[in-house]
Amino acid sequence: MDTVTPAIKRSALLVATLASFLTPFMGASINIAIPVIGKEFALNAILLNWVATSQLLASAMLLVPFGRIADIYGRKLLFILGIITYTLASLLCALSASGAILIIFRVIQGIGASMTFGTAGAILASVFPPGERGRVFGINVSAVYLGLTIGPFAGGILTEHFGWRSVFWANVPLGIFVILVALWQLKGEWAEARGEKLDVFGSCLFALSLFFLVYGMSRLPSFLGLVLLVLGIVGLFSFIGWEMKTQAPVFNVKLLLSNRIFAFSNLAALLHYSGTFAVGFLLSLYLQSVRGYSPQTAGLILIAQPVVMALFSPLAGMLSDFIEPRIVASIGMSLSVISLLLFSFLSSTISLSFIIAVLILIGFGFALFSSPNTNAIMSSVDNRFYALASGTIGTMRLIGMMLSMSLVMLIFALIIGKTEITVENAKDLIVSARIAFLLFSGLSLIGVFASLARGKMHGVNRNSNTL
Repeated sequence: MDTVTPAIKRSALLVATLASFLTPFMGASINIAIPVIGKEFALNAILLNWVATSQLLASAMLLVPFGRIADIYGRKLLFILGIITYTLASLLCALSASGAILIIFRVIQGIGASMTFGTAGAILASVFPPGERGRVFGINVSAVYLGLTIGPFAGGILTEHFGWRSVFWANVPLGIFVILVALWQLKGEWAEARGEKLDVFGSCLFALSLFFLVYGMSRLPSFLGLVLLVLGIVGLFSFIGWEMKTQAPVFNVKLLLSNRIFAFSNLAALLHYSGTFAVGFLLSLYLQSVRGYSPQTAGLILIAQPVVMALFSPLAGMLSDFIEPRIVASIGMSLSVISLLLFSFLSSTISLSFIIAVLILIGFGFALFSSPNTNAIMSSVDNRFYALASGTIGTMRLIGMMLSMSLVMLIFALIIGKTEITVENAKDLIVSARIAFLLFSGLSLIGVFASLARGKMHGVNRNSNTL
């Protein structure tokens, strides 16, 4: 599009922000409802984990291919299709008759989410120049955290007073609203790679490799789990090899090899989400199953982290327009490391004030990391790679989330086993959480070094870092 008017900018920011609110709102709400879902369907600890992980897996499997499809056929088109799919899946989740059916519909939800993850950020990067992106991505990230903020509170109230299905019902009118706004307000289309080919083989290889990797981790320490894990790792290396030689790659691996800022910023995002995502899941189980709090009370406690994230993300995004993103983001991730180490002291008698204080600290660290890191990634590539870069951010985020949940799943399998989480095995849950938080702090510490290693962004010619 040759001319980007203020009206186009406002509409793009509006729909991207609304979509960015929707998915985390659903995820945060479900975390509070998970213990209740487990009781109704008599799900063991492993299957309960899949209620949360199935959507993430489906999204991660398809995010890179959909990012490429958006570049070829249009980001607005795929964005709207994604919101429609996500909203329909929310309706189906609310009607689920068993845990297995719920997990299937959560997969469909993930497919819809993968269409919007890779396109929302790309649309913003398409209409806003580099000097304005820090502020815009700060607003966008703030919407994510607003969804995370309202999610536990709303999910707790809905689950306690209207049942867990109401969490999905509440998502339907929100989705319809986003669809209507997108159809009426989002003007124009962006498809800088129109006419180029889609790498179908690479897309399938990537999706299958991720499935084997995550499902294999869930089946460990069995022999089948080990075989699937190896197949997943081999598949990912094969995918990289294929993408290096194909003429129309679904993911341009050379961007990672030739663009230091892009590569290390994405690695930092992967490690940060690997270390922080499962915090809400673990604390929701702890607060309700160990401490005996109601879903509403648990939601009110967990709201501390995303409130801080929502308040400080715009400021962090603006700071990254003037201060090197690697400095701001690295300080943020360092705070996450400290917070996760503090959570490793979790016990059945630890004070609520301690839990809330640590949630505030990790929320501040997350705010300092996320929007500057996004700004660095999107500003390091040429405009024809915007959807790919946005999809890569989403992929790193989702793979990190899955790794976080998969580690929890593995720890549960080794310590709790295939049993329901109850007051009787509360000690096992606490031990599992402590081990998880220690592992997460180690991953985040490695992420600090990855963040520092990305190099300077300001004063560097973007295209010199890009193919």
